[in-house]
Amino acid sequence: MTTDRIISLRARLDGGLIPAVPVPFDSHERLHRGAQDAYVSHLAAQPVAGVAVWAHTGRGLMLDDATARQVLRDWRAALPDRVVIAGAGSAQAFTADLATDQSVRMAERAAELGADALLVYAPAWLRGRAKAEDLIIRHHVRLAQVGLPLVLFYLYEAAGGISYSPAVLDELLSLPGVVGIKVATLDSVMTYQDISRQMLARHPDKLLITGEDRFLGYSLRRGARAVLIGMGAVCSAMQAELIRAHLEGDAARFLALSDAADRLAEAVFIAPMEGYIRRLLWALAHLDIIPLEAANDPWGPALSASEFSELGRTLASLESFR
Repeated sequence: MTTDRIISLRARLDGGLIPAVPVPFDSHERLHRGAQDAYVSHLAAQPVAGVAVWAHTGRGLMLDDATARQVLRDWRAALPDRVVIAGAGSAQAFTADLATDQSVRMAERAAELGADALLVYAPAWLRGRAKAEDLIIRHHVRLAQVGLPLVLFYLYEAAGGISYSPAVLDELLSLPGVVGIKVATLDSVMTYQDISRQMLARHPDKLLITGEDRFLGYSLRRGARAVLIGMGAVCSAMQAELIRAHLEGDAARFLALSDAADRLAEAVFIAPMEGYIRRLLWALAHLDIIPLEAANDPWGPALSASEFSELGRTLASLESFR
């Protein structure tokens, strides 16, 4: 993998919104073909730098092979000139080597189907293991050998990930082929601040990509140059404009859009947190992008009808920003 390829990919992502896209399912837990086509067509017309498929928002570790392949093919065909990032990880972790082998196979499938880069799932199965730091490094080295640029993923333990020490972060960010890191700490602003400071001081050539749906505007203020979030799957133009307003120094517009994004996040990313995927699909239904019959998440918790209605009211309040 050449340095020029990494530099080119960074330039394509810099200043951009990369929605982590959900997958619409029917009531029989099958890909809803009509909804998928409608959603892909809708998002292709939005000002996004690309999409992330097979991420947690898209239930990437749960999809059967045929569905996973169809999803990536759909997005690759719809976004020929934009970036498609594919998740690579493991749903099972009987041993560290087996989990890495499964992650590599997922990465190889992504490369075969035309993905531009990999989003490396946080190897949470290594928490508490002996020599965990060495295993984390080895896991990423194996994935880099697939030949696609890597987007690292720091997911704080409270959010279901694994904490990386500053030394491990330095080593990961120094690996050839790493374009940047997505940071999603959920409720640990201190951790985000520490990582952003480390990136600025020691890795200015790497892209800090925010995954912070619940404090999106602030995360941009603290150094993020790109956004890769599930919330980007809906109201994408609003969030793309938020990034633009920040980079252009349009303070008044930035503050208004940041408040709007917070209102959306506070309606989607709430307990039970795993319900956020169904809420995103509900939002797409409220916005008449997909039919309600396709707003199913087979692996998520049941949610109340009142929550559906409240989400609709939030979206209506954001109409002037959409």
